[in-house]
Amino acid sequence: MDTSVSKRRIVILGGGFGGVYTARHVERLFRHDSDVEVVLVSRDNFLLMTPLLFEVFSGTLELRHCSFPVRAFLRTTRFVEAAVESIDLERRVVHLGAAGESGELAYDQLVLALGARTNRAMTPGSEHAFTFKTLADALLLRNYVIERFERADVETDPQRKRRQLTFVIIGGGLVGVELFGELTALVDGITPLYKHLSRDEVRFFLLQGADRIMPEIDPKLASYGARVLAERRGADIRTNAIVRAIEPGKVHLPEETIEADTIVLAAGAVPSPIGAGLSVEKDKRGHIVVEGSMRCRSHPEVWALGDCASVPAPNGSSYPSLAQHALREAKLLARNIYSALNGRDPQPFVYRTLGMMGSLGHSKAFGQLLKVRLRGFPAWFVRRTYYLLQMPGWGRRLRIMIDWTFALLFRPDVVKISLDSETALLLREVVAIDIGLHERRNSESALPLAGTLESKLADHHT
Repeated sequence: MDTSVSKRRIVILGGGFGGVYTARHVERLFRHDSDVEVVLVSRDNFLLMTPLLFEVFSGTLELRHCSFPVRAFLRTTRFVEAAVESIDLERRVVHLGAAGESGELAYDQLVLALGARTNRAMTPGSEHAFTFKTLADALLLRNYVIERFERADVETDPQRKRRQLTFVIIGGGLVGVELFGELTALVDGITPLYKHLSRDEVRFFLLQGADRIMPEIDPKLASYGARVLAERRGADIRTNAIVRAIEPGKVHLPEETIEADTIVLAAGAVPSPIGAGLSVEKDKRGHIVVEGSMRCRSHPEVWALGDCASVPAPNGSSYPSLAQHALREAKLLARNIYSALNGRDPQPFVYRTLGMMGSLGHSKAFGQLLKVRLRGFPAWFVRRTYYLLQMPGWGRRLRIMIDWTFALLFRPDVVKISLDSETALLLREVVAIDIGLHERRNSESALPLAGTLESKLADHHT
């Protein structure tokens, strides 16, 4: 990529709500300015509707229906699918990498919408747990849960079967609760397909370090959610449950160890390391501290919003990292960039939270819209309607409605989406054969044969 800039270039980093909607508003404002170029950089070419990710996991929604293509959403913005490797604030260039290649992209105005990732630093051994942040996370976890049921259906060892049918979610915030609700609903739907399993054998643990689940929402709604989930068969919801460490198949609490094959980490998020590593002012959690206009204090050509930024509210606190805030921040940030490039003062972001919603599975949800609290089926219906209308295009909305309708009428399926190529499957067979041979020969380890896999694979082809 050439670092020279013939036009005034606005570079937006991040393909989440903040980044994509900022690009959309910026291109509209500058549609008559031929000397302004808008570039959006993201590692994915789609925008994920994260509140619907839980329904992808449970099989209620088809994989692609909770996202939409960035290129089709934007009109004049130049899209670059690449990973951000670093940012040089002094030279005003972004270092990008894609498919083994690297390059630089110069900018006049830079928007940081890099999002956040699961906080793995809080608990030792977090690398042994699943995360729930991306489409791949939802797909891998769904496959793994179904695989546990397949294994448990033929398992003869009671202790091993108990581990296979035990599921632990660490983190009782909104993400952990919604995942817990969809997980119990999925299990209720698929268990009758396994003739050697009883629904009463399945256990679920929701571990929350704070004194109540969902501390970010209204206490009455949080209590309602806790009651609904606690009534599910096999559900064990624990507060003040500090996880000391995670091992493969084990979660260590101060006075107990829970054995479970499936462990999911949903205990908070931290800003992207790219933003956290910049030499700008940050808060104690690594968020970039910006002015009310979302402008960086030390570098006025840099702006930040969403999960990677600390945007001050009028009361002195920071706005929460919610999609509804990112959408509104994006609109004002675009106007502020337009004002800055035209010699006018940017305006501070002021927004009153509309409310929060969450799903509990089994057509139940909770929500607060301004001062009105909703529970049960009405909240579930309002939540679905809201997110349906957030999807661009009636074609995609129709696909979602069809998915939802079929999910109401039929039991969830247990089809896994295999991610193995034929070559990977063949290698796995070769490894299994080698291990079997070594066990029969009383070998101490099958590892020395790992280096001969390529030759064995070649022999297999011949």
